[in-house]
This record gives sequence, C-alpha cells and structure tokens, in this order.
Amino acid sequence: MEQNFWQKNKTWVIVLIVVLIIVFWVIGKYNSFVVQNEGINNQWAQVENQLQRRFELIPNVVNTVKGITQQEKDVFGALAEARTRYAGSTTIDEKAAAAGQVESSLARLLVIAENYPELKSAQSFRDLTVELEGTANRITVERQKYNDLVKNLNAYIKVFPNSIFAGIFGVGERVYFQVTDEAKINPTVNF
Repeated sequence: MEQNFWQKNKTWVIVLIVVLIIVFWVIGKYNSFVVQNEGINNQWAQVENQLQRRFELIPNVVNTVKGITQQEKDVFGALAEARTRYAGSTTIDEKAAAAGQVESSLARLLVIAENYPELKSAQSFRDLTVELEGTANRITVERQKYNDLVKNLNAYIKVFPNSIFAGIFGVGERVYFQVTDEAKINPTVNF
C-alpha cells in the first residue's frame, strides 16, 4: 500500500518539492534585498552622525572667527543657511546637497581665517579646526562606506534574475552620496 501511494502521487510530491525550493529561493532573494537596504540605511545613519558632529562644531568656529572678522557676514549667513537647509531636508539627496553646501561654506570660512594671523594663532581656533579636520576625515570614511554599500546593492539589483525580483519587490537603485558641484570649486575670498 505504501509503495502504491508513492507511485500514484510521485508527480505531485516532486512538484511540491520543486515549488517549496522555488518559494524558499524567492524568500531568500527578498531577504537579501531587505538586508542590503538596511545596511545602506544604517551606513547613512553613520554619515549623519558625523555630519551632525560637524554641524555642532561649526557654531564654535563661527563664533571664534566672528569675534575677529565682523565683515565676513556673507560666509556666516551661508553656513547658517546650509545648516538650516540640512535640518529641513527629508531625503538623502536633499541632505547630501545641503552637506555639500556646508562643505563649500566652511572651506570659504577657513580661507578667510587664513588671512587673520591673530585668529590663526588663537588656541581655541586651532583646536576647533583640528576637530573639524578630524570630523571631515570621518565623514569621508563614512561616505565611502555608504557608497560601497550602494554600489553593491545597485549591482545586485542589475544582475539577472535579481533585476526581475527587484522589480517585483519594489526595490530600486539607491543614489550615491556625491560631492556637489558647489563644493568642487576652490573658494576664493577677496579683501
């Protein structure tokens, strides 16, 4: 009787096994997309941690410079505007653009500071610029890690058959954190 059951249902058992294998494979693909996306979200949080650290240092630098260089209000305004823009950003693209604006404004501020020997010699200014340089290095490292994860996910999405499943699961390419055109321009300050 047992052998008879197997012979009668052999096709159905094989079909069931194949279906289960496919279902588990699809679940594995979905989980892979979720894990990679969460890795990117986590890494973006690390980028934001370092950006926040820099944003917290900026008012100290501005106040130190402001005490000596009252005429440089446009740079202070640009920094304040960039920080506000970042705080109001809701997407990674908006935050990346605002961070680029901060980098550009901060570079102008540091160029201005170079022209004030009494400022350069102030211990508090030197300490703050060292902190900012260290933070900039941390941001660079975290951005690189973020972009590496984005690259991995984007490549994973583009290969077959993942491209089909990415479409089905609604997983799209992520955007790299790139330097803005504004931040690529070397600042010049005329006195």
